[in-house]
Amino acid sequence: QLELAESGGDLVQAGGSLRLSCAASGIIFDINSWNWYRQARGKQREWVAGIISGGRTNYADSVKGRFTISRGDAKYTVYLEMNSLKPEDTAIYYCNANIRRTGSGRYDDYWGQGTQVTVSS
Repeated sequence: QLELAESGGDLVQAGGSLRLSCAASGIIFDINSWNWYRQARGKQREWVAGIISGGRTNYADSVKGRFTISRGDAKYTVYLEMNSLKPEDTAIYYCNANIRRTGSGRYDDYWGQGTQVTVSS
């Protein structure tokens, strides 16, 4: 079974910081990209940040300059450092990875179950 699991969500005051983590487990041949998404209650899911196999990162305008995505020392881990948090950042944050399983000739998207981030005003 191939699974992704997020952790690190919490309740914080505006201006605070959090670091989210995501780990993939299973029989994996390669992961060529990671992405973080978030979904606020009553709103559609939006893309937040991404990193490709070469290390290049991209961010949504709403978080640029405040959030940083990075790969961990462990091969199948990714992080999202969130600084200067605002109430509008409140959402469930989801980890996404484009993964080629061992024995497969293609890459597929996998999703974690999400971790709640709540920023109080």
